[in-house]
Amino acid sequence: MELRYDYYEQKHKARDFGISTPEDLMALRYINGWCTKAVDTLADRLQFAGWRNDNFDLAGIFNMNNPDVLYDSAILSALISSCCFIVVSPSGSEIPRLQVVDGANATGIIDEFTGLLQEGYAVLERNELKEVTRDAYFTVDETIYYERGEEIQRVANPAPYPLLAPVIYKPDAKRPFGHSRISRKAMELSDMAARTLKRSEISAEYYSIPQKYVTGLAEDSEPMDKWKASASSMLTFTKDDEGDKPTLGQFQAGSPTPFNEQLTMLAGEFCRETGLAMSDMIINTANPTSSDAIKAEHECMRLMARKAQKCFGSSFLNAGYLAACLRDDYPYQREQLYLTQAAWDPIFEPDASQLGALGDAILKLNQAKPGYLDEDKMHDLLGM
Repeated sequence: MELRYDYYEQKHKARDFGISTPEDLMALRYINGWCTKAVDTLADRLQFAGWRNDNFDLAGIFNMNNPDVLYDSAILSALISSCCFIVVSPSGSEIPRLQVVDGANATGIIDEFTGLLQEGYAVLERNELKEVTRDAYFTVDETIYYERGEEIQRVANPAPYPLLAPVIYKPDAKRPFGHSRISRKAMELSDMAARTLKRSEISAEYYSIPQKYVTGLAEDSEPMDKWKASASSMLTFTKDDEGDKPTLGQFQAGSPTPFNEQLTMLAGEFCRETGLAMSDMIINTANPTSSDAIKAEHECMRLMARKAQKCFGSSFLNAGYLAACLRDDYPYQREQLYLTQAAWDPIFEPDASQLGALGDAILKLNQAKPGYLDEDKMHDLLGM
């Protein structure tokens, strides 16, 4: 998980094979930001709008826990490391406190039927040396808090599950804690692109000032200053005593075209792996013809965002369920929240031309069956 955070934060440096890099330039490193782009593009499409049929007032709990940051922080962390965790703890008031912990600092045994944990552990605080200063162990009966390895508090748990809710991206039967948005192939392609950029930078030193040569100089001639000979616009050579003169020449200059073509090829592979469009990589600069063309170009991204909404919606509902049990000091059953659903803003907001067409469609559908498209369904279509 730390490796994927290094890729996202652009701290990872691709390994140099040492084949085409001169010894003096071995310290030169290029860092690629493609993995950051893959995560942020999807995360920015996922805008949590609230709760529907909120019988347990989950919105009241999340609204008291800085939801503008909480939702986005949990989504971003889960996309990077495949999962993160929301710690539910007493706050001294009626509303529990919710804290997002990244996947590298929390773990647990998951109940695959509900997506909740059977027991869990989380690091709540570290010092400047990355040493654990505060952590907690979560069970069905209680939460035990530690400070520098010493137990400091035990809090009874009224919920039927530990107060540590996982937020998971793309879980499956083999990996119930999900998959990272930064896959192994995405990391490898990012390294290949970084090496391509490095080779392009090294080659630029050669095609910026093409190498020249002189043949036929006398052995006892004065040596020329290399930089002066390369940058000067006028050089003079005289014949020797025997009437011979030097021959000037220039090596064929290198071209950046092969590097650009290789980078474009790698960008195409990266887009196929992550569901991005080539326009997201600033490769294709042609303007789309309409908003429908933009949506068609990003069809893979739309499908990925739909899948992510289902995963994160269920995870946030689990966190809200645990918080409601702690708030009311009552062991509600998870099945009691079956009516409550997560609401999301549209993945692609309609433009002005689409609003008119959608408005006509909504009017006709509601005329055929009054009330079929209610306020919630209209929000899913229009974001309004």
